[in-house]
Amino acid sequence: MGITCCVKNAVSGLTHGEISAHLAEVYGAEVSKTTISTITDAVMEGMSEWQNRPLDRVYPVMFIDCINVKIRDGQVANRPIYMALAVTAEGHRDILGLWAGDGGEGAKHWLRVLTELKNRGLEDVLMLVCDGLKGLPDAVGEVWPKTVVQTCVVHLLRASFRYAARQDWDKISRALKPVYSAPTEDAATSRFLEFTEVWGDKYPAIVRLWENAWAEFVPFLQFDAEIRRIVCTTNAIESVNARIRRAVRARGHFPSEAAALKCIYLAVMSLDPTGKGRKRWTSRWKRALQAFDIAFDGRLSAAHN
Repeated sequence: MGITCCVKNAVSGLTHGEISAHLAEVYGAEVSKTTISTITDAVMEGMSEWQNRPLDRVYPVMFIDCINVKIRDGQVANRPIYMALAVTAEGHRDILGLWAGDGGEGAKHWLRVLTELKNRGLEDVLMLVCDGLKGLPDAVGEVWPKTVVQTCVVHLLRASFRYAARQDWDKISRALKPVYSAPTEDAATSRFLEFTEVWGDKYPAIVRLWENAWAEFVPFLQFDAEIRRIVCTTNAIESVNARIRRAVRARGHFPSEAAALKCIYLAVMSLDPTGKGRKRWTSRWKRALQAFDIAFDGRLSAAHN
């Protein structure tokens, strides 16, 4: 059992020779290439089944984010791996799939990804939270016309700091808080104008950043605190990404896109082995799910009738 688990963990990008050498060093065991190939093939089959499994008809919220991995394709370069994480109507976390990109993604790419999810049975998403991915809002409108697209506020703040001197970060953070915590969109607009008056001359790039993101920033302001607390950030997906990054760093770089996807798939499958995280997650979502159903006119509960 130990050797089998070791091979499953090792198939994430290693050659058969590297796996054999690793098993000989750790266990003093010689494992044939046939055995290694059998286990590797089983992992690939499992990943394919997982990536194509049927989905729920509706999810209250979906988060889309990416991590960059190093892939050797002639030369080693960063490539994005995208992940869609959704919350079920029962408050459970469900990772819907993984997709490799080349950095040039636009509406056509996202239309293909979202159509794949729709073809797997996903008929409706109430809110989709992302980090300003190019072309994604347009694709969402084509696949799920009623879905609200929300920009992650935390990512928007981080992007703002990239344009500012380090000594101004705290001041800018305090100045922007009244914008994203405003009770209404009109109030947020007023607070943003105040921010512009103070900081616009020194940091016009920050002003442009928020102006360009405004249409996808303001949707969550129409909802109550329970929904705002959850959808204004992709923190829900960050903990998953942290686990994946640890697995990716341990490998360094990958010989192919498929090897990178295998590594990330195995990391996803090893999440929360005791189930304690699932219980905490579900507990946090109970009140928010009620707010979602009311705010979205019963679309969530209707899918289960």
